[in-house]
Amino acid sequence: MKRWKSVILDTLVMTAGFGTLSMMSVAKPDIISHFGISAEAYDLQHVAYVFGLFIAFLLGHTRLYEGSFKRSVAIALSFAAIPQALIPYVGNWYLVVFLRFIQGFVVSLVPLFSTQIANYFVAERPFAKGIILSGIFWGGVFGSMSAKYLVSAFGWKTAFLITVAIMYAVLLIWWLFTEDFEIIHKKEGRDKVNIWKMKFTWVLGFTFFPALWVIFTIVGFSSSLGYEAGWSKNQVATLSTNLNISKALWSIIMGFVGFQLSKKNPSPRGLFKAIVQVMILSYAMAFVGLSVYSRAMLQGNYSLALASVWLIGALQGTGPAFWTSAPATYPKSIYPRASFALGLISNSANAIAPSITEALARHSEALALAELAFMPILGILTLIAVSRMKLPVEELGDEA
Repeated sequence: MKRWKSVILDTLVMTAGFGTLSMMSVAKPDIISHFGISAEAYDLQHVAYVFGLFIAFLLGHTRLYEGSFKRSVAIALSFAAIPQALIPYVGNWYLVVFLRFIQGFVVSLVPLFSTQIANYFVAERPFAKGIILSGIFWGGVFGSMSAKYLVSAFGWKTAFLITVAIMYAVLLIWWLFTEDFEIIHKKEGRDKVNIWKMKFTWVLGFTFFPALWVIFTIVGFSSSLGYEAGWSKNQVATLSTNLNISKALWSIIMGFVGFQLSKKNPSPRGLFKAIVQVMILSYAMAFVGLSVYSRAMLQGNYSLALASVWLIGALQGTGPAFWTSAPATYPKSIYPRASFALGLISNSANAIAPSITEALARHSEALALAELAFMPILGILTLIAVSRMKLPVEELGDEA
């Protein structure tokens, strides 16, 4: 029971850390007016934030996240909270853009919680991780709803400070009821293994790349196409909200499926087989959803688009499986570093996907939609390739 209590507390931290960041988009008109910037200049902050999500995984290879697990989580959450407190009071917009870049480092919570879950569970890892990752999307749903109220009731500057208080209040509760442990990145003797020279690392990292490509592109792309089709602001917001709820639910559902498959054979190869099966199933469902979505967007059919996002959300079902792959496939001495490496490779999609999709859309909306629909197929092909490779733990031994 104590282990599952930690899962719930981790989920609350994820919800607070990612949910309160919704304030930036909700307060868009106030921020543009306050800084006297154009809509194009405002969009720079989102580009910076997404790039920060990518760079965050480089931090896993530094001493920043060695030592106390609880201290590491506090640092990761502070990357979101401290800039959130500063943004209302800096006078230069480009400093705000830099602060948004720093806020992207909050995604470091994902591999940190993966390391904790690996210590607590074996077969249950995908289910536990699915619940924790769902916090990102519950945060998107409830963060947007609460942000509207806070901005309306207190003004955008005070609303930003309130979200900082919420983040640290949740962190305090988490801190009081969570057990600490040491994160150790061994580098001496036989433990000096270069995970970047392993072909397995690169192929496994790219299995999640197509999912993130779509996840970090489709919300903004849907908004653009929706407004062009004449949909109202409420319709576009409803589409985004349903997509977030769908991703949260599929994260939990596919995590549970992964648990059921994993317990049949908790050996490294058995766990990895379950991971591959869950990710392929998630990609297959998402492909159907994206195919329907493409047709709906080209026809301007709102009802069909709204229905399709409930299948597109299955993309997030790949997340719980992927984020439990490092402890299942790498020796114990290096899987914390492997988690950050896999995150860096997969999250490279964040830095390029939106701009490439937008460039394709300027040439042809159908081409951009076809690109998104192809991504699950690419994911399945990569998973088939990695499933035939020898695992690092099989080559190096469990302890390395």
